[in-house]
This record gives sequence, C-alpha cells and structure tokens, in this order.
Amino acid sequence: MSSIIKSLRLVLAPPHPAGRPFLAAGAGAVLAGWLLRRLTGWRGFRLASRAGLLFSGFCLYFFRDPARVTPAGEGTVVAPADGRVVSIALVPPPAELGLGSEPRWRVGIFLSVLDVHVNRMPVTATVTRIAYHEGSFLNASLDKASDENERNAIGLRLVDGRTMAVVQIAGLIARRIVCSIREGDTLATGERFGIIRFGSRTDLYLPPEVTPLVADGQTMIGGETVIAHL
Repeated sequence: MSSIIKSLRLVLAPPHPAGRPFLAAGAGAVLAGWLLRRLTGWRGFRLASRAGLLFSGFCLYFFRDPARVTPAGEGTVVAPADGRVVSIALVPPPAELGLGSEPRWRVGIFLSVLDVHVNRMPVTATVTRIAYHEGSFLNASLDKASDENERNAIGLRLVDGRTMAVVQIAGLIARRIVCSIREGDTLATGERFGIIRFGSRTDLYLPPEVTPLVADGQTMIGGETVIAHL
C-alpha cells in the first residue's frame, strides 16, 4: 500500500511554474471546444476539446515537481536530475566556464519524457558563471550531445573553494532550457534551479580528484541519489 501511495504522490505532484502556460493553453482548448460545440453543434469541436484535455493531462504529468528528501551530511554530492546514467568519463569541463582543461569526472544523465525534468543543485555552492551555448538537437543519450547540442553551462564554487559544473542540455525533442538562477547566487544542496522541457540531458562535472560512486545505467533521483562524496 505504501508503494502505491508513493507512486500516486509522484504522479499527482504539483506542476513546476514553467508548465503553467502549457496547462493554460490546454485548458483554453478544452473550454473553446466545448463552447463552440454547444454553439455550432459540429462534432469536430468535441474532438478538439478532448485533445486539449489529453494535452493538459500530459503537461500535468511532465511538469510534475515532487518534493525530495536530500541526504544529510557535508560533502555529499547528489544527482542534479532524474533519469538514467548514460556516460561516466574523464573529460575537460566546458571551455566557456573557464575552469581549465584538466580532465575531471563527468556523469551524464539522460532524461526521457517520462522522467521528472526539474533540475536540482548537486551540492551547496555559489554560482560563478552561467554560459548559454547555441547548438544542435541531437539525441541527448549520445555522448556527442554534450559538445554539440544547445546547452546552458553553470559554474559552481564550493565552500572549500573547489569548483564543479552542471550543464543543462537540450535533446532531440527538448527545445527550451529554463534556468532560474543568476551569477552570484548561493544555493543549498537539492534546491531547484531550472527545468528542461520534453526530454533532455544533464551533465555533472565533479571537482578534480573526486570519483563518482554511480554506475553506467543506474537510475537517478534528482536531489536524492548520492553521486559522490567530497
């Protein structure tokens, strides 16, 4: 019974503010279809109303923003997004962040349209730089998507002075990256900082010499799954 209640809470979680325009559009389509059907009697408007209802239901599910319980303890790095780990590699961080060329561990998380798309802070840190980069819209599960796709790179400075980076990456379907933070902001572990609409990828670049504790193919829960210890 507890697992059923937990699943219902996840599905019925309140939507993220970024989903409000889409929900309003779906509700408008439902209302307009119903009114026009009443006025004209044409059945096509009934189909339009049903389509609007289905669209609204999808948006409620896609933009759901469930509460998360962030693990306690200093030095814990958590997943910045829900999804599946598709890449763990030693690579230089994005050049636009100015973090140097020394390779560091990058954990790539692929988000399908069924995953929660709200991004969360992996660790308590100050935002040092935000750099948007135009690019392609390749399948976000591919490694080359990290370099070639449209992305929003965020540089972070930890309390001890070390640096990290989180990159929001658009995917084959995703066309809109939303970032709600600014340079100079200080956020705590697990705090929300953005969302990517309709399928995407989130890359996490750990500080030098910090090793990830997750495995390729592992399922992540944003704000909860521990990726590394500092």
